[in-house]
Amino acid sequence: MKLNELRPAEGATKSRKRLGRGKGSGLGKTSGRGEKGQKSRSGYRSKRGFEGGQMPLVRRLPKRGFTNIFAPETKEITLSLISIHFKDGETVTLEALREKKLVNSRVEKIVVLASGELTTKVNVVADRITKGAREAILAKGGTIQEPVAKSAE
Repeated sequence: MKLNELRPAEGATKSRKRLGRGKGSGLGKTSGRGEKGQKSRSGYRSKRGFEGGQMPLVRRLPKRGFTNIFAPETKEITLSLISIHFKDGETVTLEALREKKLVNSRVEKIVVLASGELTTKVNVVADRITKGAREAILAKGGTIQEPVAKSAE
């Protein structure tokens, strides 16, 4: 077998559709373009992303990501920050952090991170505590509690 003798397998190729060659071809007269309208004309070309006048998907979506305006604002608190601002036996709560002006009034949840070193024995009431922070707090003899859920009024 030579390169010039290579042929595709039987039935692997189909002949191209010849448009406008009479009724019998199935693509005569309007050549599969339907009747009238911009799309039936020669030279028609649609813009990329055009959706027939409907607001295109690219314009319906926000430009840079998405921010849920109803998500509770969360503030991260480090162990070193707790060591600086809280003494032995004190309780670290959202209210205590607000009193010391470490978080603003919009913050609804706090997360304790294991960044820095904890030097004081404190009681922590936080929405979330990382594994490392939990170990450090318990190693110093501190306690960890879940925050009391606010009742819906």
